[in-house]
Amino acid sequence: MKKKSLIELSVNELGKKLRETRAELLNLRMNKSSTNDKPHLFRTLRKDIARLETIINIKNKVEITN
Repeated sequence: MKKKSLIELSVNELGKKLRETRAELLNLRMNKSSTNDKPHLFRTLRKDIARLETIINIKNKVEITN
């Protein structure tokens, strides 16, 4: 996910994308014991979650100040 494309989304859309990403990470963790084909996805998904949470917090702070 690119930061520019995420900034254009609304808070609700970002929340939906955050839930989907967390679910994907959970599924990856559950399947880790059976197969570990893509270990790089753990780091990528964690970074995506952090990026989404940061943008949501920034947007919420802007709404509060306005």
